[in-house]
Amino acid sequence: MANEVKILIACGSGIATSTVAQEKIKDILKEAGIPARITKGTVGQLPSLQDSVDVIMLTTRYPKPLNKPMVQVFGLISGIGEDAVKQQVIDACRKVLDES
Repeated sequence: MANEVKILIACGSGIATSTVAQEKIKDILKEAGIPARITKGTVGQLPSLQDSVDVIMLTTRYPKPLNKPMVQVFGLISGIGEDAVKQQVIDACRKVLDES
């Protein structure tokens, strides 16, 4: 069983929005008691980074298929639908822990 969920947070530039999202996701997972290791990157790095993580969380659109579960987390930054996004983050991470 995995003892932590490996998460990649990707945004367009890899700086601003992913940093905000990372802090919020850390808080969400801490509250839910889910251990995680978070990496940040850009959408351009997704093809090379996706194999080293369990879940991908995006703050921007990404049209290509990914081979890992993906959660759209822009709502954590915009505040729109934030509760639904929080639940998706928790569900995706719990699923990884359950399946490992």
